[in-house]
Amino acid sequence: MRKTPSMFTNRSSGRLRAALALLVLALVAVLTACGNSSSDTAAAGPREVPSAKGPVKVPADPQRVVVLNGNLAGYLYDLEATVVAADPRLLGVPNKPGEFPTGWAADAKEQGTQAVPSGDNINLEFIAAQRPDLIIGGGQGYPGQQSVNAYDQLSAIAPTVLMPTETTNWQDQLRFIAETVNKPANVDTLIANYQAKLTEAKAEINAPAGATAVLQSIKSQKPTVFVPTAALPSLLAEVGFTLDTQVEAKAGNPAKEQSADFISFSPELINTVIDAPVLFVIPLSGGRSLEELRADPMYATLPSFTANTVFELPATSSRPDYRTVMATLDLLVERFK
Repeated sequence: MRKTPSMFTNRSSGRLRAALALLVLALVAVLTACGNSSSDTAAAGPREVPSAKGPVKVPADPQRVVVLNGNLAGYLYDLEATVVAADPRLLGVPNKPGEFPTGWAADAKEQGTQAVPSGDNINLEFIAAQRPDLIIGGGQGYPGQQSVNAYDQLSAIAPTVLMPTETTNWQDQLRFIAETVNKPANVDTLIANYQAKLTEAKAEINAPAGATAVLQSIKSQKPTVFVPTAALPSLLAEVGFTLDTQVEAKAGNPAKEQSADFISFSPELINTVIDAPVLFVIPLSGGRSLEELRADPMYATLPSFTANTVFELPATSSRPDYRTVMATLDLLVERFK
């Protein structure tokens, strides 16, 4: 068939319209990409978060977090953060080299988290080899103090955020970590779960009458008690126990490390300091069990021992995070219902 001029015109116009449409789509795609790129860049920019050493600029979405206090690691898994390495040490909980606490060992295995080598000094070479984009340290205990002492060296590796030592309440610790890693989504749910469980526990627990103290049974056998503001005594107060708020004064207000939530004192003061009618014993690694303490005349004559109002809790209860506070509530309900 012979092609007429009008047929050429129609086909040319159709091709032109198609080309223009493709051009418009391409421009829209470019503009959208530019907009997304700008948004992504803004989102990926550094954020300023609080820290014990002052505000620190951290990545908006950290992907290689190293946590240098085992008491804080569980929060990161609860918040679904990515942990490339974690200090496995928990107060009084024995573990083999490279072994994580049972509370979050499965999470560490799933993520491929490496165990930070333990020692008298922080292993800076190991930490640097993890290529962290964020380091979290501080908080209670010896590992927390180690990261405070090495803060300048750690900050040279990656932005380093330190949990304030006075932040002992697990809810406040959770909020602090959530703000640090920019993952607030789970916080309200976790705290609501706890509040519901706490309400149930308070209704079931019949706490013994009288003041309550909490003793650490440690390897050196030096008498050691938690201060009333420590995490475990605070939990006991929440469920109805009356704390002995004078233990520090009765011990002569002994000096303690800034990161410590306990005091140690001379054995000669045991009858003065631990005269509370109710006592909890926390056997730490190498420490004596409650039954072993019963056989020691120095403890056997204490009011709580003679009245049989002394109780044992596991070392994991001493500085509870979300997971261990829920487990500790179960233990308290089981014992005092």
